[in-house]
Amino acid sequence: MKKALLILLAVAICAAGYLTYCVCGSVMRHETTSYLFLDRDDDIDSLKAKLFDLTNPKTTIGFDLSAKLLRMKGHYKGRYAVEPEASMMSVLRMVRNHAQSPVKVVVPSVRTMPDLAGRVAKQLMIDSIELVRLLTSDSVMASLGYDQQTFPGMMIPNTYEMYWDVSADNFLLRMKKENDNFWNKERQTKAQTLGLNANQVATLASIVDSESAYNPEKPRIAGLYINRIKKGMLLQSDPTVIYAIGDFTIRRVLNRHLEVDSPYNTYKYKGLPPGPIRIPSIAGLDAVLNHENNNYLYMCAKEDFSGSHNFAVTYAEHQANARRYVKALNERGIK
Repeated sequence: MKKALLILLAVAICAAGYLTYCVCGSVMRHETTSYLFLDRDDDIDSLKAKLFDLTNPKTTIGFDLSAKLLRMKGHYKGRYAVEPEASMMSVLRMVRNHAQSPVKVVVPSVRTMPDLAGRVAKQLMIDSIELVRLLTSDSVMASLGYDQQTFPGMMIPNTYEMYWDVSADNFLLRMKKENDNFWNKERQTKAQTLGLNANQVATLASIVDSESAYNPEKPRIAGLYINRIKKGMLLQSDPTVIYAIGDFTIRRVLNRHLEVDSPYNTYKYKGLPPGPIRIPSIAGLDAVLNHENNNYLYMCAKEDFSGSHNFAVTYAEHQANARRYVKALNERGIK
């Protein structure tokens, strides 16, 4: 009898040890940190399936017992870091407590709000259609202090830490907060010195960004356009014409394109357009606020297609630069 009791006790101890190992031991069996993504409609069963696909544990006992001990039921969402030595209990406790790991979200400088929605939705749980709806909603824009023309200027392209399951509404509130942080006292003072408000700075920055992807050149371009504004000259920016037409495949702006009747056509209307022609970059914004003091009034893309420009003070100089560029376009068959 005593021997039988000892055997039963040993079996019980072993069973308890095994169950403890299944619940608390390192049973994930992978060598690097992995990430568990749960959509808003995931329940305990789909959580189990996704976790097992991610980690491939040898037994279901640890999951089933841990879920029961933690009284897990209902739905779960979010992005969770599963470390190599994590236990089932620690992973499920993390999910139950919604203890997510933030994701680095890149908000890009793109041309349109649908473009932005598509890029952001690839990085977050946000539905792109829902985000487009908010990004094009007059009432949403008004609640944030913008309209359809000025709204692109609210976005400050950068990399931000967010939770993967952030809602579309909260994403926009975060962008508004980042915009408020960007426009600190120093930047506001610089804008006022130029006689511009934040939207006008964003609008000019969007033109500068569209003219050149070469950041070191942007303060010079900004200085040129500020010179034209001060002299009451037409800005005559090709990217504004392309924006007015709405065909971003145009590689060469021709005379017929310049006839489009739009407040964004800076060949027809003086001053800045009603709003940004793309989401301006931080480099573009700061290029306007810290523009180069120069005497340039004209610019033309260099004939070597390097992405930089030839600048000119006089129209005669500009014509010579333009002839070289047109010749290069013709030689390459760009129409």
